[in-house]
Parts: sequence; structure tokens; C-alpha cells
Amino acid sequence: MKLTMTAAVLAAFTLAGPASAHFQLVYNPEANPTAPGDLAIKLIFWHPFENGHAMDMGTPEEFFYVFKGEKTDLTDSLTPITFHGAGNDAAAFEGALPVKRNGDYIVGLVPAPYYEESEDIYIQQITKSYFNKGGIPSGWEEPVGMKTEFVPLNKPYNVVAGSTFSAQLLSDGAPVAGAEIEIEYIAATPDMETNAPGEVTTEPLPGGALVAMTDDNGVFTFGIPKEGFWGFAALGSGPDTKFDGKELSQDAVIWIRAYDLD
Repeated sequence: MKLTMTAAVLAAFTLAGPASAHFQLVYNPEANPTAPGDLAIKLIFWHPFENGHAMDMGTPEEFFYVFKGEKTDLTDSLTPITFHGAGNDAAAFEGALPVKRNGDYIVGLVPAPYYEESEDIYIQQITKSYFNKGGIPSGWEEPVGMKTEFVPLNKPYNVVAGSTFSAQLLSDGAPVAGAEIEIEYIAATPDMETNAPGEVTTEPLPGGALVAMTDDNGVFTFGIPKEGFWGFAALGSGPDTKFDGKELSQDAVIWIRAYDLD
């Protein structure tokens, strides 16, 4: 499958500017919890690399986790919160992931489409984050059946900074060749108590967004230069292209955690 986007959507992202990457977060700072319990998950639509503008989220369409192939709905755990960005406040959500047994917890979010008035399009970033308890893998490399998603080829919750990360992009279960992948870093990690960005640790590079491309099998690879949380987005990779009579960019997003070797 070759990725295609309508001219209107392409033009909208060009006008938005390559350095202004919006990314949906599914976030907790601890990707490898060691004790059982409910793990708070922040759902924030933001520009995290530049610690920039935050966008209002509507009520998510789906919020769930997959553990050893079993999907569990988490929408009843959602509570509205306000994210206090560096320049503005925005509607966001907090949910709870029940971490009990050892293994991989794949958390998925299908947000409500967000209307970007300046571009006259809708944006829906279908997002996955990964958590592991006990260091025992149990399915991180499996797709979870989302309309569009990344399937990691490296364990996504303990990538070594200085190594590489690879993933395959799928749309309706089929590989997406020739897709442009935007790459993002959380430069100011959200404080779980105040719902506000923490200290800024780095800034975006000159030259615009970091970008990789998928090969004929829908696979991309990126060298991870720094510890922390890295995000990857494929704009317009999903099968749905219209919402409420307007263009829809249905994007796949994945977040990974990288660590330095001491």
C-alpha cells in the first residue's frame, strides 16, 4: 500500500510549518513500573518538542489496553483535566491503567477528531504507548487492530540511547510504503501533579521537523540520540479521509522510552 494524501491536507500541513509538530500524548513518566497498582495516564494534545501550544481534546472515542492479546476498555477511568501549557491552557484527560501481572501493557487511544480552524481540517491521532512490569515481554511486537498503527520491531519501553528504533506502519492491517514519519521528543516532561510542563531540556533543531521514510515493507528506522520519550507520527496514514464534511488527517502515533547506559 502506498501512502496518499489529498492536496488539501498536504497544503494544510505545509502552511502549519514543519517545526510545529502536534503530537497526541499517552503519557506516564514510568514506562517500566515495578509495583502493582493503578498507573495514571495523561492524555494531552500538544507540541511537546517546542513546549508549545496545547490543543483542546474532545471525549475520546476509545481508550483501552491490551495485555497478552486481551483488550480491556478503560474509558470509564477517564476524568477531564486542564493541561497548563507554557502559553495556554487546554482540555485534556487522565485515565488509569491497572498494572497487576508481569508483562507488556499496550495502551491505545482513539481521540475525537480535532478541528484545526486555521487549516480547516480535522486531525485524529490514533496513539499507542507501552508499559512493562517485571521485564518480561508478552506481546509488544503484535498489532492491536487499530485503523492505523505502528508495530515496533524493537522493544519500545527500553530502547538504548545511541542505538536505533524500527517500526512497521500499518493502515487497515496492510503495510504503508513511502510514508513520511515525523519524529518528536518530549523536551519538557509533564508534571503528573500540576499538569504542566517541567523544565525544558532541549529545543528543536534548525531545518524543521525530523523526518524518516518507510520502505517498501512499511518499515522505518531512526537512530535514538538521547534518553527520554520519543514519538513518531505518520500523517494521513489512516483509511478515513473525511469527517463532518471536511478533510480528515487520520494519523498513526507511537511513543517509546529510551534510556542511557550508565
